[in-house]
Amino acid sequence: MQKNILIITGIFFALEFYIYQAFKTVTNNHWLRIAYWAITLIAYLFFIYEILNFKRTDRDHHRVQLVASLFLIFFLPKLFIIFFLLIEDLYRGIRFLFQSFGGGENYLPERRQFLSFIGIGSAAMLSAFFIDGIIFGKYRHSVRKVKIKIKNLPASFKGYRIIQISDVHSGSFFHPEKLQKAINLINEQKADLILFTGDMVNNYAHEFEPFVPLFSSIQSRDGKLSILGNHDYGDYGEWKSAEEKAENVPHLIQLQARAGFQMLRNEHRIIEKNGEKLYILGVENWGEKPFPQYGDLDKAAAGVPPEAAKILMSHDPTHFDRIVKKHPSNVQLTLSGHTHGMQFGIDLKNVRWSPVQYRYPKWADLYESEGKSLYVNRGFGVIGYPGRVGIEPEITLFELS
Repeated sequence: MQKNILIITGIFFALEFYIYQAFKTVTNNHWLRIAYWAITLIAYLFFIYEILNFKRTDRDHHRVQLVASLFLIFFLPKLFIIFFLLIEDLYRGIRFLFQSFGGGENYLPERRQFLSFIGIGSAAMLSAFFIDGIIFGKYRHSVRKVKIKIKNLPASFKGYRIIQISDVHSGSFFHPEKLQKAINLINEQKADLILFTGDMVNNYAHEFEPFVPLFSSIQSRDGKLSILGNHDYGDYGEWKSAEEKAENVPHLIQLQARAGFQMLRNEHRIIEKNGEKLYILGVENWGEKPFPQYGDLDKAAAGVPPEAAKILMSHDPTHFDRIVKKHPSNVQLTLSGHTHGMQFGIDLKNVRWSPVQYRYPKWADLYESEGKSLYVNRGFGVIGYPGRVGIEPEITLFELS
């Protein structure tokens, strides 16, 4: 993995000499050019040092965030400069060929400032978006209101309000108090039930400990239920022993219980009103390999009438297409998370795009298939890149009918 990243870094550095052509075109200032190369060399040396010393299991998530941020702010946007330089060089090359075969004066036209300015400006704008995503974007929580029809829903549950949150990744936040506004937003909805669909931590249960008081303040009439996501098992962590790892999930369950969340591990709970019932099923993580497949819908649905109204919490949306929608338990609505919308993309009313859609066709919002519904939450927190650009952190409010 490190070798591949170093090769990519080497390719980027080689391209820096090409990118520099744009910078050289827009300024004649000798000191600015020296400053450009000084900053560039420092950035690459720092990046290479961090990659060589990088451990995915590092308990200091600051380093992970720093490397991801550096790549997205300093390196990736330069692809825009390369793109516009290539357009210009294509034009220059074609003009050169026409002059050569036409018998005219044979010379390459000088590089024009216009496209160099556009390239540098586009790169600077993308960098600014990534910086905004780090400082403000990850705290820009919003409530998405979804009215959902559930077949055979008892009359007592019409208008029932459920809040879904997912993918908190508490280890990615170093100041819990900055999430207070999001918690207030949840409580303002006056939900009947709170459902959390996995990934409370990045790797280690103790990451959630500073957040227990904050999440304890989340209120609902009928309680708070949660499930495990792929990150909650500690499979990506580094452990001193198998026994230490084995304590991670029980510790996380204990911490969530202190915050008022009841964990469902391939089981269900019944919400009862006026003698009528709504079943909430919760499975452990089930994803396409290499993600773990601990989820067991057979166990979670045991004893639940197929015709009853039910909602399933399953962290990974791939579970819906592979297992859930054809399962005899007849789950009408599945709630998932996991994708984060890749924390980058376009998320407008009629235009929705993110690179994550090429890995997960069902990556955000509501989907229907074979008479069953899946909702994919965009996530509450962040991981890796400590920000969000275009894909805001989500609190989902469902109103049942």
